[in-house]
Amino acid sequence: MASRSDSDAIRSFVDDYWVSGFEHIIDEGGVVWSKYGVVSQPSFTFINDDGTIETRVGSMGPERLTEAVQQLTST
Repeated sequence: MASRSDSDAIRSFVDDYWVSGFEHIIDEGGVVWSKYGVVSQPSFTFINDDGTIETRVGSMGPERLTEAVQQLTST
């Protein structure tokens, strides 16, 4: 999800970094960012099946991201 950027810049980023494999949403007003406590990019928000939300600010790398997803899916 992108926020506070114009749509042309977002499209360029998606093309330059080959991340078109999933939906990208422009949150111009920052409503979604505020709801999930995102203060900067990169940030990752995980929503557990019981509705609990955890937002991690900063880069995670493939190993840490995989670990976080495995924790969510193993409960």
